Amino acid sequence: MTTTQIRTERVQQSRLDTVDFSNLPFGKIFSDHMFVSDYRNGEWTDERIVPFGHFTMHPASMVLHYGQAIFEGMKASKHEDGTPMLLRPDEHAKRLNASARRLMMAEYPEDRFVEAVSQLVALDKDWIPPTEGSALYLRPYMYATDEFIGVRPSETYRFCIFTAPVGPYYAKPVRLVVEQEFVRAVPGGTGEAKSAGNYAGSLLPAHLAQQKGFDQVVWMGGPNRNQIQEVGTMNIFFVINGEVITPATDGAILKGITRKMFIQILRDKGIPVTERVIEIDEIVAASEAGQLEEMFGAGTAAVVSHVSELQYKDKLMTLPPVEGRKVGPMLKRHIDGLRAGKVEDTHNWLVRV
Repeated sequence: MTTTQIRTERVQQSRLDTVDFSNLPFGKIFSDHMFVSDYRNGEWTDERIVPFGHFTMHPASMVLHYGQAIFEGMKASKHEDGTPMLLRPDEHAKRLNASARRLMMAEYPEDRFVEAVSQLVALDKDWIPPTEGSALYLRPYMYATDEFIGVRPSETYRFCIFTAPVGPYYAKPVRLVVEQEFVRAVPGGTGEAKSAGNYAGSLLPAHLAQQKGFDQVVWMGGPNRNQIQEVGTMNIFFVINGEVITPATDGAILKGITRKMFIQILRDKGIPVTERVIEIDEIVAASEAGQLEEMFGAGTAAVVSHVSELQYKDKLMTLPPVEGRKVGPMLKRHIDGLRAGKVEDTHNWLVRV
């Protein structure tokens, strides 16, 4: 599918034989190569695939002081016939550029994004774990590189992609607490961008929740801070009395690509799904009425993260056992099956490498 061969420098000795693919901690093992390109004088230059390694950085590099840093999270998997597959790489390219526009960074051409990802995955295809539900996680990211102290957009940037084999993520259902003090984002802010600073700001609330015995927080927004936004670093879905609902994107909520696929899959299957404002009181009422059937996060890493309990003020809501749920498990099976070539790709979401 590629048209231009990117300059490639291969490792002298692969580290592949040192990896235990039956034990893959998330985000700690990295494959042999990475893609790098630098933005100078108004254009992206020197596109190359090189051995994975460290960068050097000037102490006044603007990213360290003013936070112009964005990223994406993707996965590569293997089809049943052994072909490496990408899922919606075009959507990730578009979202990276939407983030770049919000932070006044250089946009990376979408066709070259897909080509870079494809050639990197083709080179390191043996790093894709064979077990269904595992994947080669891809991290495209961009950061400012001007060596200057002054608040303005950088004039130079670096765009990189590295990859990491990962096993199934978030295997256990999680316990959540509704965040009452801190906020993740507001309309007009940077919540819709995958900006590094958004994640830095989430660390303290998550830490405080974990000290109380919870796994993550539910972020709230709206004038009275009673509208549900996201859960941790994921989009959120509820199933109430057979209907699937998810918060409408309003500028404060990340336009998740897994979220977008879930909505399409549900509509394809005739399952009612609605994007709208969701207030926490509605969830409490549904729980009390025995109609809160499912709650789950949606994201690239976990695909589906089931929620077992939700704490709001002094009320603990316990959801039905995961074994009896229908929607969340179906969506995960569909995405995993799609990646493995076991589910028909009716929307042409997959790209063969």
